[in-house]
Amino acid sequence: MIKRAKPPKRIGDHVQPYTTTRLSPNSTASSNANRHESGKSVPIAVRCRRSRRAARRQRANSMSWVMLSKRTAIILFLTLCGSSFGWASTRVGHTKPKPLLSYSSEVILSQLAPVVEKPLAPKRAEFLSPASTPSSLTKALLTQSQVLDDNAIAPRRAEFLAQASPQVIRQGTQISLNGRTFNVAWQQWQVGTSVRFGISDIGLMQSLGVELLSTKDVTRQPVQWFSSPQSTPLVLASQLMGSYRYLDITDLAKVAGWQLQVEGAAVASGDRLRISSTPARVKEIRQARQPWGSRIVVDLDRPIPWQVSDQRTAGVITLEASASPSLVEQFNAPPPPERQDAEDAAPVSVGADGENAVIRVEQGQKQTILRVDIPTGKRLQVYSLPNPNRLVIDLRPDALVEKEISWAPGIRWHQKYVTLKNSRFPLVWLEVDPRTSGASFRPIWSNPATQVGTAPLIQTAQMWQAFAAINAGFFNRNNQLPLGAVRRDERWFSGPILNRGAIAWNDSGQFKFGRLTLQETLVTSAGSRLPILFLNTGYVQTGFARYTPEWGPTYTPLIDNEVLFVVQNDQVISQLPGGIAGQQSFPIPLDGYLLTLRGSSPASASLSVGTQVSLESLTTPGDFGSYPHILGAGPLLVQNRQIVLNAKAEQFSDAFIQQSAIRSCIGTTAAGTLIIAAIHNRSGGLGPTLAETAQLMQLLGAANALNFDGGSSTGLYLGGQLLDRSPSTVARVHNGLGIFRAPSP
Repeated sequence: MIKRAKPPKRIGDHVQPYTTTRLSPNSTASSNANRHESGKSVPIAVRCRRSRRAARRQRANSMSWVMLSKRTAIILFLTLCGSSFGWASTRVGHTKPKPLLSYSSEVILSQLAPVVEKPLAPKRAEFLSPASTPSSLTKALLTQSQVLDDNAIAPRRAEFLAQASPQVIRQGTQISLNGRTFNVAWQQWQVGTSVRFGISDIGLMQSLGVELLSTKDVTRQPVQWFSSPQSTPLVLASQLMGSYRYLDITDLAKVAGWQLQVEGAAVASGDRLRISSTPARVKEIRQARQPWGSRIVVDLDRPIPWQVSDQRTAGVITLEASASPSLVEQFNAPPPPERQDAEDAAPVSVGADGENAVIRVEQGQKQTILRVDIPTGKRLQVYSLPNPNRLVIDLRPDALVEKEISWAPGIRWHQKYVTLKNSRFPLVWLEVDPRTSGASFRPIWSNPATQVGTAPLIQTAQMWQAFAAINAGFFNRNNQLPLGAVRRDERWFSGPILNRGAIAWNDSGQFKFGRLTLQETLVTSAGSRLPILFLNTGYVQTGFARYTPEWGPTYTPLIDNEVLFVVQNDQVISQLPGGIAGQQSFPIPLDGYLLTLRGSSPASASLSVGTQVSLESLTTPGDFGSYPHILGAGPLLVQNRQIVLNAKAEQFSDAFIQQSAIRSCIGTTAAGTLIIAAIHNRSGGLGPTLAETAQLMQLLGAANALNFDGGSSTGLYLGGQLLDRSPSTVARVHNGLGIFRAPSP
């Protein structure tokens, strides 16, 4: 007799198969039953019941083994995982010293918090070949990078980021790249047994072509350098020291094949860091028209350092690679003459927008130099791409790369297009929170010993050791004298003029905006009251002006036939003729001042030698005088969230009022943060008008805003370099606003 067993039962993920039991004297079940009966004859019904019980016991034993196997597997899995977690925690928490700044995959992949921004990358044109198999260098770079994941959970911060500051071994403000010198700050430091190299972030961008991407983490800087920014950007550790933010390039240099060597230099800038890159070759140069302008693609055999100088009408791109003579000749040969038939002999105007960009290629000692003519309304945008390695040069009206970088605690660097009606304006600005950044603000000028002179903003900021700066007040380019308020630490180095806009502040982070006038009166012992129109200024008008030691050691008459009165210890000690303007300098007493009278005035008779005098001084508005620091320019743009632009009231000319130009501005937000901004030409057009400038500052969140000197004077400085333009396109300036991380000098 054959009996079918019951349907199988599921045990975990296992299923017992159907079984067939033959009930016969030779079957297993029957034998077991017979043994229990000690050989006695058992009825068939009893034997069947016992067989069924034996089958059930067999199934139960099978179920027990299956459950035991599953538990064993789970225990084994947890044991292995526990060992792995213990090993990983041992690696994160071990006490062996590590480099403070690291680019290694251990730091980036295991310890550092992920960056959540999605940095903007220039769009590829269709003719650019798609990525194929990554090169070995690209693989190596991407291995040591971190994917930017919006949904990633930040791991515990590595302990070495919280250690004490590294010990600086060598430092300087110059690097030598393949024999060419750049003014870029660098440091070599040591943490434990590790020696690291750091280069200032913006200097790294401008000297080696490493593009900085958006980040909210001040300790980590994602970059693009022949890498894919949207999937696996490279990440460099950063460290703030003094006026600079250094990025650790030690591991990047190893992967890229750069040789780093410190060499002593008999210069004031200290030691020099010599960087030698691996020889590379330019394979091909291609160009094509695009809907927005022109594109040039330089094909390379490997990633290389590169630099850009964006001048007014031409751009110079320098590649640390060699090009074949035939390639150089291809882009320097004169174009073939065009055949002109009789029917089209009339001249036809062909604009630059209908042609490819004009490129000239030169071969340097170790570099290839591309000179590109920039059409009106276009700017350069240069970036690198991997697989294959390429440098892309776009000439387009919207060349600004948008980004937002947390540069230091409480200090953010923004680059963005801001739309106003039908125009898009490129804005570069810094937003500083005085409460969290610990920053202080001071006027700075080109020569601390005198108010005469101008200098590049980069030079002035570095001399005063400011980490950030923007140009500020107006000045006379001919005689290089200030034309507006400069007050520092309660001392007037230059007085306000013409009731123009000004900003005042104190060290508690309080700011005031308004139109400022300084009224001084000289009172003689005889009771005469003589109005003093101006203090320490290059602005000239008939009447009395006063020059103090803050102006400098001497004063040189600005117009012919000035009459000078030397006042010392509140007494007129001499009266001197000024003679011809600019011919002779007169010393300013340290315990007094010079009065100069321009034009004739009967009041001069009351200032005979020996006359005792005193000064009365007040500002309008009156509370301006309680602020220790003031900078003046104008016109005032926004006050208490309202546009209050009135350039006529500040005695600006009609031509100035109607001008569309590049602008520098300063403002404060309702939250108490300070904004310094550079606004450049709109896409395909000119810069903003004053009215547009006021609206743009409002769009940035400014509750109060003041216009600074602009045009060729505009410059926004951070960490050793200009952010908004090439240094070759900016003019020398007289003064600016400096921002300091430590107590200002």
